[in-house]
Amino acid sequence: MKISYNWLKQYINIPESAEEIGKVLTSTGLEVESVEPFETVKGGLKGLVIGEVKTCTKHPNADKLSVTTVDVGKGTPLQIVCGAPNVAAGQKVVVALVGTTVYPTSGEPFLIKSAKIRGEQSDGMICAEDEIGLGASHAGIMVLQTTVANGTAAAEFFNVQSDYVLEIGLTPNRADAASHIGVARDIKAVKDRSLILPSVDEFRVANTSLTIPVLVEEPVMCPRFSGVSIANVQVKESPDWLKNRLRSIGLTPINNVVDITNFICHELGQPLHAYDIAQIAGKKILVKTLPAGTPFKTLDGKDRSLTGSDLMVCDGEGKPMCIAGIFGGINSGITEKTVNVFLEGAYWQPSSIRKTSMHHGLKTDASFRFERGTDVNNTVYAVQRAAMLIVELAGGEIASDIVDVYPQKIVNRTILVKDANVQRLIGKALSRDEMVGILRKLDVEVIEQTEKNFTVSVPPYRVDVEQEADVVEEILRIYGFNNIELSEIAGTDFFASFPEKDADKFKKSIGEMLAGNGFFEILTNSLTNAAYQQKYSLTFGGEPVEILNKLSEEQGILRQTMLFTGLEVLAHNINRKQKDLKLFEFGKVYWKNNSTEQKSKYQEEERLALYLTGNRETENWQQKTQGVNYFDIAQQVAHVLQKSNVENVKQENLSDPLFEYGIKLLKGKHEIGKLGKVKTVLTKDFGIKQEIFYAELSTALLFKSANPKFVVQEVPKFPEVRRDLSLVLDKQVTFAEIRELVLATEKRLVKDIIAFDVYEGDKIPNGKKAYALGFTLLDEGKTLTDEEIEKTMNRLMAAFEGKMGAVIRK
Repeated sequence: MKISYNWLKQYINIPESAEEIGKVLTSTGLEVESVEPFETVKGGLKGLVIGEVKTCTKHPNADKLSVTTVDVGKGTPLQIVCGAPNVAAGQKVVVALVGTTVYPTSGEPFLIKSAKIRGEQSDGMICAEDEIGLGASHAGIMVLQTTVANGTAAAEFFNVQSDYVLEIGLTPNRADAASHIGVARDIKAVKDRSLILPSVDEFRVANTSLTIPVLVEEPVMCPRFSGVSIANVQVKESPDWLKNRLRSIGLTPINNVVDITNFICHELGQPLHAYDIAQIAGKKILVKTLPAGTPFKTLDGKDRSLTGSDLMVCDGEGKPMCIAGIFGGINSGITEKTVNVFLEGAYWQPSSIRKTSMHHGLKTDASFRFERGTDVNNTVYAVQRAAMLIVELAGGEIASDIVDVYPQKIVNRTILVKDANVQRLIGKALSRDEMVGILRKLDVEVIEQTEKNFTVSVPPYRVDVEQEADVVEEILRIYGFNNIELSEIAGTDFFASFPEKDADKFKKSIGEMLAGNGFFEILTNSLTNAAYQQKYSLTFGGEPVEILNKLSEEQGILRQTMLFTGLEVLAHNINRKQKDLKLFEFGKVYWKNNSTEQKSKYQEEERLALYLTGNRETENWQQKTQGVNYFDIAQQVAHVLQKSNVENVKQENLSDPLFEYGIKLLKGKHEIGKLGKVKTVLTKDFGIKQEIFYAELSTALLFKSANPKFVVQEVPKFPEVRRDLSLVLDKQVTFAEIRELVLATEKRLVKDIIAFDVYEGDKIPNGKKAYALGFTLLDEGKTLTDEEIEKTMNRLMAAFEGKMGAVIRK
């Protein structure tokens, strides 16, 4: 949103520079993204002066050129070669001096240099209007009818205005600041200055000959409709001051009446619409919806088909004239032939405007404000202000009383604020007087006070202030974020500790690790097809969250598992001959819980998903290609768990309709995640003919265990020892159970355990499995003796035999 610095100063005293006021606004939450200079004529006519042609003779070496001498008020007249056919002695002209950069109406700027033209010295340029951005004519030089002194700056002569434009990144909640007066209100609160509002005390109704009755048939969508008629206007070009105001914020002037409505929109934040009364059939206005499919041609010349929920401003015969609050019709607008004008200022229901605007793809200055919420109490004032300007600039007279249809008044919101909550949220104790003073500067009245709390009355135009936390935010942003000191309450003595709680950095570190292992990150849509889980009667924790205004059935629900959107990506790549894939994604799953025990009906949880398919490595001459298997995905999950500092993980066999086989990982009673091979019947539905291995982990549980601190310890001085052991166990015994038993038996000396071979076959009994295990033993205090090693291995063998019924193969 663009705000003119000079325009802003009409409503409040601003001694600060544009850059300084930009910093003030940013501190209040109105982030000023840039401050750019603006001039009514590009370049500001800098380096151009008014001169007088003293002599003019034909160029000796060129028939179409003249050699002139021009007095520019600096001693000896300048010799300038000129090619204009109308140059003559005695003329007052515009001269561009040597060293001046000239900005033409079209084309690139160019620098005026001292040069010889066909052998004659030329020290400047006598200008045509198109050469300096003052018009489009190039028929000859500009000849001025003036008696000003030679050397007068052209910028002064042509009254060139300079300004600064503040580009504000307006957030959607700050609809109250979508105007110059809205921005001035924040400056008023911060600087404790008075606001200067344009007076409408001189508003006078000349007669009531053009009263236009208004009937609002949809009061919910149009809570207030105000208007007035102005007769005998003359539609013409706007005065320079008005055109310059609009140009400074990027608007193109059209005519005086339309320009006034645009001016009021950006002055007050209240969009207005002007109708040609000659085009209002029946001299009556109806605010209503029309049947779906009703055709309507808008001002841009496009034919549009209305929906049954589009609110329209219609004439007395029910014919549409304007899409309410968004865009006017092609037949009812202001033209040069307009004589009588009806001026509309209304308050429209924001949700209705937003819905219609999105449906028709229309984003206008009016819809921008109406869909966020305007000031319902401002409509009459805006209409009066605009009507007075129209009478001033277009002539005519006010020919009706103010029409104001306002059946149910919108009252101020009352909010209870507790002093303790203000201190808790801000982090600093403010006195009651400080808080009340700030709120009153923001037009928020304190209507009741007790020892521990107070009640405020919030005007309707502050659409973003709805609850206690919003009131606290208002106090804080005016008090100043920079005025809140860091204290011991923050729980840290130095900034370096803060990253311990940074979930984004944690996810980045996991992503970098996976990328280093050959994975590519994907981002998929949280919306998915309900048919994926309906086909196989799949159920998850809670019910699926269905989208009310879904674009298609393929995006009908929020996903409850990361698998299906990932399979879509895998299928897309495999179909394009990219079959060896390692992918990961951080995303959310969603569900609806109807239990009354839940604080919120709708739940969401972030997950990390891993996908593996195809070959481990691309085909090469050194080794044969091998397809990925379950142990590859398990290895990657182990890396993630290790990186996240997750220890003492319990593994259980997985029974899940998504997997052929797999395991789930538990830490205590919490499920960290699950991994395994995706069911072939599911992958075939996506057109995938190769095996897919998949893991889904809880990002929150990983982050909870993660600890960015690291421990530095001395490298062991004593040697480690490797011992191997072969044993036969029941087939259902897992390596995780073996590892758990080993660490429970001898945790101090056993530093690592690996399974370097697993055998199932006819050389051992049915239902059995043979493990070849390697143990790394180390005593950090001394060198292990053969006797200590032997005792350790005997304890381990006794545990295997006694607790697992193992047969030790010696």
